[in-house]
Amino acid sequence: MYACASLPVTHQLRVRAVTRLLVPGAVASGRSAAVVWGVDLAGPEDDVECTVGAGTHAGAVAGVRLTRRSLGRDEITTRRGLLVTTAPRTALDLARIRPLDDAVVQVDQFLRPGVGLLDELREAAATMTGRDCRHIRTVAELADGLAESPQETRLRLLLHRSGLPKPVAQHRVRTGGIFQARVDFAWPEHRLALEYEGRWHGEAQNVDPDRQRLNRLTAAGWRVLFVTAEDLRNPERLLARIRAALGDSPRSAGGRFLRVGRPA
Repeated sequence: MYACASLPVTHQLRVRAVTRLLVPGAVASGRSAAVVWGVDLAGPEDDVECTVGAGTHAGAVAGVRLTRRSLGRDEITTRRGLLVTTAPRTALDLARIRPLDDAVVQVDQFLRPGVGLLDELREAAATMTGRDCRHIRTVAELADGLAESPQETRLRLLLHRSGLPKPVAQHRVRTGGIFQARVDFAWPEHRLALEYEGRWHGEAQNVDPDRQRLNRLTAAGWRVLFVTAEDLRNPERLLARIRAALGDSPRSAGGRFLRVGRPA
């Protein structure tokens, strides 16, 4: 397909070319549907993912990944002038991705604009049968739609599998009813926060607000641990650091974690 040389080639533009001209009637699905919905899960060079009817005689096309299946009328909608799978159907398709953690990452990013879709996803996954149904149900249970980056989801999955007390995601810290900061993960009873330190935080325009936020947390009696991409490449060392921080908390004693509301 050809377009004006001055036109920026985006994944959405390629989706438009495929579904409107190259394979007329094709429905954008999977990661390509997510892009049409406004969530950038695919880049300009990634294959365009589309669904066509089981009896469609479309051949293989370089750069296009076709799935042949029948979609119900309630699974297709129009967005930005393009045929696309509905948001719940798109979430279910993303949940098919393998390996498991990659699927959870993709679903979390798609759900990020609002967690209302998560309940729909779980309800639909619970009634599914056939191929991938168990995988999809597992993904739906693991997703929470709260992560603000793929690495936050990977960090959350690591923490949940670690045997450590489960943290609260996107916790709002308040003192005297006054909002101080929102942290990626928190153990409120230990006043311990865990923050993923991505490149965004290191940009010049974000340094000062981040420092002010850290000062407010410190003044409120909170400790903050920062996690980087390098830390995620050495999970054992990272978990040991978190375990030590929890063990140093006033809420812990004798090398054991104390549960609030229960005697030591």
